[in-house]
Amino acid sequence: MTAIKTSSTNQINKRVIVTKCPVTFTLHMIGGRWKPLIINCLLTGTKRYGEIRKAIPAISEKMLIQNLKELEADDLLIRNAKPVVPPHVEYRLSECGEELRPVLLSMKKWALKHNI
Repeated sequence: MTAIKTSSTNQINKRVIVTKCPVTFTLHMIGGRWKPLIINCLLTGTKRYGEIRKAIPAISEKMLIQNLKELEADDLLIRNAKPVVPPHVEYRLSECGEELRPVLLSMKKWALKHNI
């Protein structure tokens, strides 16, 4: 895989847009194919890794792990690993992630109204 050239005009423009437009910033944080599904899954409460995996069967393990790490790094979810064997890891929305509830519910309502 090719490294992203951070000094490219495209990357600079991307950073400017994300920092200047609140809507773009929000979409950047929760956008993509899998993040909305993961967040939606966690709206019903704390879930173990396996429960999230079963709730989103089309996602690969690699993509689930990658998206969970990104959501954790962006402070939208909290990962709680318990020191037991076998590993017991739970995920829940952070306070910041919980604040997305009305946003996602509005988006869901809009999609249903427009017949998706």
